[in-house]
Amino acid sequence: MTSDSQTLDTDAVAAYLTAHLPGFEGPLTAEKFQTGQSNPTFLLRTPASNYVLRRKPPGVLLKSAHAVDREYRVQKALAGTDVPVARMHLLCEDDNVIGSAFYVMDHVPGRNFDDPRMDGADNATRAAVIDDMNRVLAALHDVDVDAVGLSDYGPPGNYYERQIGRWSKQYRASETAVIPEMDRLIDALAEAMPEDDGQRGLVHGDYRIDNMIFDAKEPLCRAVLDWELSTIGHPYADLAAVIMQWRMPAGTEGRGLAGIDRAALGLPSDEQFVARYCERRGLPEIGHFGFYLAFCFFRMGAIVQGVLKRGLDGNASNPERALKLGEYVPTFAKGGLKALEEG
Repeated sequence: MTSDSQTLDTDAVAAYLTAHLPGFEGPLTAEKFQTGQSNPTFLLRTPASNYVLRRKPPGVLLKSAHAVDREYRVQKALAGTDVPVARMHLLCEDDNVIGSAFYVMDHVPGRNFDDPRMDGADNATRAAVIDDMNRVLAALHDVDVDAVGLSDYGPPGNYYERQIGRWSKQYRASETAVIPEMDRLIDALAEAMPEDDGQRGLVHGDYRIDNMIFDAKEPLCRAVLDWELSTIGHPYADLAAVIMQWRMPAGTEGRGLAGIDRAALGLPSDEQFVARYCERRGLPEIGHFGFYLAFCFFRMGAIVQGVLKRGLDGNASNPERALKLGEYVPTFAKGGLKALEEG
């Protein structure tokens, strides 16, 4: 049994899969993906098939964080819908196997864009990839949660009130220094919160292009990944999360489009992306978008603060990157304040 988030006890995994996964045959090798900061993820190779194992990190964790059981449940429920997900194989909640809970799913081959500029792609491909990202988001928010068995996947009530309360507590629990902008943003969000409009559906919680696998040749999404933050909530949070990411600095750390001539790259403006989403879902113009955008900046700032805390504590999935990401917490806070000011 291992307690290291960077390695995996392949003998223990192979023994478990031999006993519980029909058709599994070793030998088994494992390679850790260096992307992602929450739940350590490994590519499992066998002579016949490749799988992906995603586990909780070891160590003391924040309450309700790293919910691999929820990730497994939501992706299994979405099989057969218009939302592309990897095929789920099994969930192991016995910490004695490898030291923490984990699940195993199919490995989905294809392309992963960690930068929305999609270096190396032509303009037509960029436009088509972003439009398919938009299509999948609209499909996600049109999922009938009762029909797929997810009606109890999130508590009732005002989603934003609940989320701001949750992430404020998570932020305080992982706070390593006073960031005045985050303190102001938390207070400002509570004051600016619009009335609940009754919209309630499945939300991903971290919808970004780097959490998607696209076909190796066609600009089509084959799987949406990283469902840890998914719940029943308000769909505009996912939509605003896309816009929030694009407003971050360009490059390997910010992975945004700030200052980029989007038209020259074939990429849509914020307004065009939102309008296409509304068209697909038959929605009118969205009011209070500044609040939704500010909420996304706040939540991401709180998430990144948690990543920083784990990096300092020595149990981050990628410690070096965790410390670099932690530098962005004030940037997210300032972005949130600016979004509220702009309305």
